[in-house]
Parts: sequence; structure tokens; C-alpha cells
Amino acid sequence: MILVDAGPLVALLDRTDPRHDACRECWEAIDDDLVTTWPVVTEAMHLLRRIFGAQDRLWEVIDRYPILLAPLTTADLPRIRELMRKYRDLPMDLADAALVRVAERERIRRIFTVARRDFEIYRPYCLGRFQILP
Repeated sequence: MILVDAGPLVALLDRTDPRHDACRECWEAIDDDLVTTWPVVTEAMHLLRRIFGAQDRLWEVIDRYPILLAPLTTADLPRIRELMRKYRDLPMDLADAALVRVAERERIRRIFTVARRDFEIYRPYCLGRFQILP
């Protein structure tokens, strides 16, 4: 499985994004299951709000491609809060904390993100460093 962050979803749908081509090539080469969270989808929808039709295209991407939406429960909240406190100097947002929590819980090391600097710093418990795509 590969975690998907908001940045690549935005870059895929915004052709003016300087990371569009790199994210598209990576997206087309991925042959594994993709997983994300509702906070990531919320962040991507917010970032795409000014591009006509982009939010609807994001719904289509989520529907057409098997992007699993990992559940977050109240049991995950203490760890998410702890992560946001630990990395407050970056600062870590809710979407990133949710991805790190899902990585820990599901033992996922690979992540598709354009936030390379942040995800090189984050250390999921018992997993070490993320393997970052692209």
C-alpha cells in the first residue's frame, strides 16, 4: 500500500502546478493499492477550490481509482494529537498527522507526497523513515 497526501492530488488536477508532470508520471507508474484519509481529501478540496471543476474531478479520481479512505476513530485521536504536538515546529497539520497515524497503524512506509521536507522528518513509530514518492 502507498499513502497519498493532498499535494499530489492537487498537482495531478492543476496543470499549472510545477509538480504536475512528476506527479502524473509517478501516478501512472504506481501499481499498488492507494490509501488516504478524510483530512487529506478535505485539504485537497480546499486547495482546489479556485480551479473551476477541479473539486469535481477530485471526486472522480477518488471514485475511479481504488483510493481507499482509511478510517480514523476516537482511538486514533490521542496519537494524532501527540504527533501534532511533537512536530509543532514544522508545524504538522491534521492531514499529515492522520497519514502518519495510519502509516503506524497499518504498517505503511511508502508515501506519495510533494511535502518531501516534512515527510523526511516525520518518523512513524516502529517504521523508521518514510519511502517518499516521487
